[in-house]
Amino acid sequence: MSTAKEFLTTAIRRLKYYKELGDKTFEQLNEWDFHYRPNDESNSIAVIIQHMAGNMLSRWTNFLTEDGEKEWRQRDDEFTVHEYNKQQLLELWENGWNCFLTTLESLKKKDLKKTVHIRKEPLSVIDAINRQLAHYPYHIGQIIYIAKIIKNTGWKNLSIPKGESQAYNSSTELKDPAKKFS
Repeated sequence: MSTAKEFLTTAIRRLKYYKELGDKTFEQLNEWDFHYRPNDESNSIAVIIQHMAGNMLSRWTNFLTEDGEKEWRQRDDEFTVHEYNKQQLLELWENGWNCFLTTLESLKKKDLKKTVHIRKEPLSVIDAINRQLAHYPYHIGQIIYIAKIIKNTGWKNLSIPKGESQAYNSSTELKDPAKKFS
């Protein structure tokens, strides 16, 4: 496999894994949980979903041909509290991810050499992908942390439970959960 193909394949695999972490978190939450804010300066899970979806749709619609900060994007509104229900929030989440992953999966080796723009700033396609590899997991980590606060002892662990590292390392199971998305 060429280095370019491997980069795209592994980036997509990692991002699908992080999406799955979000999906598994949402399964544990009820309607109200999506709107919980730990304090006035924190975003709720709903607001984080709104922001991620807005970012994904803006960045990855016509990715190779238009600036990633679309004129139609209302970024400040993404941080406004809306009364979306759980189903509406999950639809936003899926729409953003579908746009993002469909675009990533359509990229060819030659596309990685191209330059795209975000807020008129030139970036290589590789850098634009890496930027999102940092941005989206950052927000998914926030979502998981807020969900852990909400669920407390009812939280169902998404990775290796506390105190079980040695047993996990000794098992014959797949150690890199992202590899199941190959």
